Amino acid sequence: MNATSVSTAALNMVRGLDRNQELLGRSLSRLSSGNRILNPSDDPTGVGHAAKLESQSRRNQAASINVQNAISHVQASDGMLATMAGAVSRLSELATRALDPNLNTEERDLYQQEFSILQQQLRDTVGGSTAEIGGTNDVTDPIGRFNGRDLFGANSGLQVNLGIFAEQTLTLTPTNLRNGAFASLIAQDASGAFLLSVDDASAVTATSNALEQIGDQRATLGAAQSRLGLVAQALTVESENLGSALSRISDADVALESTQLTRYNLIAESSNSMVAQANQSPASVIRLLQS
Repeated sequence: MNATSVSTAALNMVRGLDRNQELLGRSLSRLSSGNRILNPSDDPTGVGHAAKLESQSRRNQAASINVQNAISHVQASDGMLATMAGAVSRLSELATRALDPNLNTEERDLYQQEFSILQQQLRDTVGGSTAEIGGTNDVTDPIGRFNGRDLFGANSGLQVNLGIFAEQTLTLTPTNLRNGAFASLIAQDASGAFLLSVDDASAVTATSNALEQIGDQRATLGAAQSRLGLVAQALTVESENLGSALSRISDADVALESTQLTRYNLIAESSNSMVAQANQSPASVIRLLQS
């Protein structure tokens, strides 16, 4: 083998070594970053699909948060309705006890005192303007609020986004207790006195009707909560599927890349050894000629 042939072989081995080093570096980058696609040129189609899936996944996560917030809204409403139902049940009990003809004036006054206290608590919870529930002042900051929104007014309904598209919505009907039978329990006259007292002949009927109204509202909220729960589960499954699809496109195959890394390391070691031997050949020829 002449010197030119030896030099050419050495150059070929160096080019092979450079190429192997490039592949080795790419494999190391994939393992260290966890990404299969390091540059758009690695998989142009995959980059496009990954971008679409990433956008869809983010919208799915946003919709999931919307649904969870709506569930919290419904739970807050239902919890307060359950508490108010207990108070109205006590009002009904007091109204029934007040029908006892054997009560004396002092006992009847005690019943009326508790009756009025419970009415005021219900009024403070529901709130409303004087046009809605009478009285001397509007109740603008009722106890029944969630995230700054009144829970029991005419505008207490919500439109919730349920998916990744704008048209996927659910409208929660208002839980309005400022009208109907319930409003008669908390209504006041212009002087601030409650229109309904414990010994009114209509008190038992009024409290019973109010309880029925609360029951209807809770049933409506329960149906909405059931649907929201199903939607939340569906969004969770969809999020998992989107994550899996995105992972298959973007994430590096650790097992494959580890195998490739070992292969490239072996090739690099062999190439370095061959290049070293090739570099020694001209020196051997020169020593032979000199001798």
